[in-house]
Amino acid sequence: MIPQQLSNNILMVRPVSFGYNSETGNTNAFQKKIDQLSELEIQNSVLQEFDQMVEQLRNAGIQVMVIQDNKEQTRPDAIFPNNWISFHSDGTLITYPMQSLNRRFERREDIISEIEKNFKVERRFSLEIFEDKEQYLEGTGSMIFDNVHRIIYACLSPRTDIQVLQHLASLINYSVFFFYAKDENGVDIYHTNVMMALGKDFVVICLDSVVGEKQSELIDLFKESNKEIIAISFDQMNHFAGNMLQLIAANGDPILVMSQSAFDSLLPSQLSQLTAKTKLLIVNIPTIETIGGGSARCMMAEIFLNRK
Repeated sequence: MIPQQLSNNILMVRPVSFGYNSETGNTNAFQKKIDQLSELEIQNSVLQEFDQMVEQLRNAGIQVMVIQDNKEQTRPDAIFPNNWISFHSDGTLITYPMQSLNRRFERREDIISEIEKNFKVERRFSLEIFEDKEQYLEGTGSMIFDNVHRIIYACLSPRTDIQVLQHLASLINYSVFFFYAKDENGVDIYHTNVMMALGKDFVVICLDSVVGEKQSELIDLFKESNKEIIAISFDQMNHFAGNMLQLIAANGDPILVMSQSAFDSLLPSQLSQLTAKTKLLIVNIPTIETIGGGSARCMMAEIFLNRK
C-alpha cells in the first residue's frame, strides 16, 4: 500500500459547551477570554462558525463526519478532536494521553464505535495509560506525521513527552525528529501544529521559533524529503498561519484549509508559493481561535482508515 499524506475523510465534533478552558490556559499562550460576550453569545457564534466551516468543506469535496458533543460532561475543547485520537491507513486507531483533566473526557467510546461502523479498524493503541505517569502526547497537535517518509516531527513541551513519543514511533515504525520551539517571548510553543503545517510537497513553518542547531537539521530534512519551505514569522504564527491542514477532494484536488486570520497574515509571495501547489479553502473562525487557542487544523482529525 502506498502511504497517503492527504485524506479525503475527516472527523469533526460539534460542541455544546465551548468556552475558555482555564486548565489549559497556562500552557497555551494563544487562548484569550472575550469578557464582553455571554456564554450563550459565545456558543451561538461558535456554532455558526463551525457549521459554516463544515458546509465549506463538504462543498469542496471533503467527506466530513460530524459527531455532536453531549452534556454528560463539560468539554470546553471538544471542538479539537485531533488531540485525543488519530486514524491510520494500516487500520490503526490511536488514543492519546492528555495533560488537562477536563480534556480527558473528550475521549469517547461512542465516537470510536461510530468510526468502527463506517471504517475498518484493525488495531488500537491506547496511550492514555501514560497519564498515570504525568506523561502526555496530544495527538496531531503534538506531532506532525510525514506518512510518505514515515517521520514524526515534534516540538517537545509539557504536552509532548519524548518517552511517549518514542514509544509511539516504535509501535507504528516511524522515525522521530524532535526539537524545542519557543515564541518571541521565549515561552515554549505548546503544540507543534501551531508552528508547522506539512503538505504533500511543502511545509509552512516558523523557523525562527526552532531552538539551536535543530533549525538547520530541519531544513536539510525537508530538502531530502522534497518539501518546499514556506517560512512564516512569529506574527504570522500568532495569527495561526502554522495551523493549516492539506486535504484531498474526491476529484483528487489538494485543498489547504486555513483560517481567515491565517490567510490575511500571509504575504503575496507566500500565497503565490502555496497557490502554485494547492487550492486554498479559507474559513472564518475568530471566536474559536480567540477563546480556544486553536485554529482550523485543530478542528479536524483526518481519517486514513479504509471504508467498510
